[in-house]
Amino acid sequence: MPRPPLRACVASLLLLCLALATCGGGGDDEGPPSAEEQAERRASALLTRMTLDEKIQLVHGVGFREPGAGFIDGIPRLGVPDLAMVDSASGINLPDSGSTALPAPLALAASWDPLLATRYGQLIGQELRALGFAVGLGAGINLTREPRNGRTFEYMGEDPVLAGLMAAHRTEGTQGEQVIATVKHFALNQQETRRYESNSVVDERTMRELELLAFELAIKRSRPGNVMCGYNRINGLKACEHGGLLNGVLKQEWGYRGVVQADWIYGITDTVRAALAGTDEEQPGSEDDSIGTLDVPTFFNQKLKAAVQAGQVPLARLDDMVLRKLRTLYRIGLMDDPPRRGGSVDRAAGEALAEHIAAQGMVLLKNSPPADASRPVLPLQADALQSVVVIGGHADVGVISGGGSAKVPAHDGNPVSCLQPDPPVDPRPVTRPCAIYYRSSPLEAIRARLPQAGVQYVDGSDAAAAAAAASSADVALVFATQWTTEQRDLPSLALPGPGSDPWNYSHDQEALITAVAAANPHTVVVLQTGTAVTMPWLDAVPAVLQAWYPGIRGGPAMAQVLFGEVNPSGRLPMSFPRREGDLPQPAISTTDLDVVYHEGVAMGYRWFDARGIEPLFAFGHGLSYTTFAYSMLELSKAGPDTVAVHLRVQNTGSRAGAEVVQVYASLPAAAGDAPQRLVAWRKVWLAPGEARELTVTVERDRLAAWDTQLHQRRLLPGRYRLKAGRSSRDPDALQAELDL
Repeated sequence: MPRPPLRACVASLLLLCLALATCGGGGDDEGPPSAEEQAERRASALLTRMTLDEKIQLVHGVGFREPGAGFIDGIPRLGVPDLAMVDSASGINLPDSGSTALPAPLALAASWDPLLATRYGQLIGQELRALGFAVGLGAGINLTREPRNGRTFEYMGEDPVLAGLMAAHRTEGTQGEQVIATVKHFALNQQETRRYESNSVVDERTMRELELLAFELAIKRSRPGNVMCGYNRINGLKACEHGGLLNGVLKQEWGYRGVVQADWIYGITDTVRAALAGTDEEQPGSEDDSIGTLDVPTFFNQKLKAAVQAGQVPLARLDDMVLRKLRTLYRIGLMDDPPRRGGSVDRAAGEALAEHIAAQGMVLLKNSPPADASRPVLPLQADALQSVVVIGGHADVGVISGGGSAKVPAHDGNPVSCLQPDPPVDPRPVTRPCAIYYRSSPLEAIRARLPQAGVQYVDGSDAAAAAAAASSADVALVFATQWTTEQRDLPSLALPGPGSDPWNYSHDQEALITAVAAANPHTVVVLQTGTAVTMPWLDAVPAVLQAWYPGIRGGPAMAQVLFGEVNPSGRLPMSFPRREGDLPQPAISTTDLDVVYHEGVAMGYRWFDARGIEPLFAFGHGLSYTTFAYSMLELSKAGPDTVAVHLRVQNTGSRAGAEVVQVYASLPAAAGDAPQRLVAWRKVWLAPGEARELTVTVERDRLAAWDTQLHQRRLLPGRYRLKAGRSSRDPDALQAELDL
């Protein structure tokens, strides 16, 4: 990406922007100013009353002085409130707060439900405000290029349209509660290995059509108060010091008017370079040159003040940093009604929503009839079961969650001994790695539905003993886990076992599944993972349910799906490979700092399509306890900017259920694109036998290719093929063509 000149023109540009921001309006026939205009005027007026020291105070934090992740002292004389910040990827990462541990963001993405994303964000916003926090540090939308990334569970999958729109709805939900939401990590921050030093080497088109598109959709549609830049380098430049990305793309091209916030430690390496490139805030900062006991330099404190006084950073640039913050505070409503500490969360309401989201995000990957039966093993028929054995995964006490900044502490203690790696995952750890389990026992939820049956629990540490218990049961339910966390990528996508993973699992989970399946043909595997897993045992089991990290009510949510009280409607937001050799990079290098995106635009499902590789489970895949039929597909030009996809969808089964209608487009050959791309979707709920005629709107921009000569999207003339189906690999998808 070409880098615009910065130092030579930044002062005049910023002065012009500030002047324009205070102009306009005033005419008697223009009506009252909009809320946006009022925020602009009030922020501009307040800025003129601030001293240099007060301005510096608002662009850096004060370390970990307060509970949470960051803090900026307010300015009482001007009515600027304290700004307390806390991690909130899947709930509030604050001990003893009573906050709701929601399902992982990847589970939310698997629901393919924008309204549910809004509710997810609303709950986080409500709890942030109740606990006195003005800023929530979520949502992450870095695309899943590398499924072994330790933070995959924090993100929204591999497709930019799905990830961007779901993140937009989540952000709108949070900011509707008068709390600032943060979208992160901008951009191409897609693995944890050497994360402070790695360099994402990527061409302009790949960047624009994939990762930057996800951010563009989220940022333009939801206008987050903060955008957090990442630790990584992008084509040689630190993300938080990349003027072409921050000033050029984010602020100028996309018109972003909020705050660019550096990631917490090691995000910035140079005061002047970061300030001129477009970073507006450093967290956690300090007045001196360190953060507490950590030997970590900070840059937006007295160093920035000195740079402004020396003319290295124009005063207009500092004013722009502060104006962005003040404008956001007014727009969100924090200046007039700041949050106050001392409140409490509604745990009952939060846990009810968490259970609902968990059930909606679960994906039924496989559900075939066992060799000795005519119907699939799921849903379980309670009145037909006399004996059930539940095996492994600590299912007797709880459900697992992800680690790092995205975790939510267990408010009633961790029922499983903390798993600690040896040696430590990072010589400069910010968070202590620990697998948290929530007291939401799948075993108890299953027993509650089978009061007349014998339900036995076996911990799975002895595969032979587990197989013996399974051999006499009507159904065997094997719970398998895979812990992932910030600061470390997975060594492989295999279910971890002794010697194969740094988290010291006590037994070989793959051998356990194989042994139990050999003893009982009615074996169901329930996966609690933060990413894809390989499944060499898949052919041996008739049913697999992907439950992700299901949150504080994961146990009951799993039981609801297993027993058919909830018809599964989740769909995969990422591809599951058959083997790691099918991925674009066979392994993550621990020595090479350059992370080369050699696959170009063929990321995720596009890679499998372009190479003709059959995935284990395709992007968008997910089964139901009912069946759906599509018919009557027609395309039309709905206007200058949209294409309408008309079709009829019918529930042809005997259960109510939800279908996710996915629309994919294949561009003209001249575009040089991957074979297909997701361009729109619609989730629809149907009663048994009910049919509905739908119109799914496709924005023309979703059909455009990025032109690296013009540096913009361009809709190529030619024939476009659109298909509507149940996944990216649905063999029964309907197809039609349209000339544009």
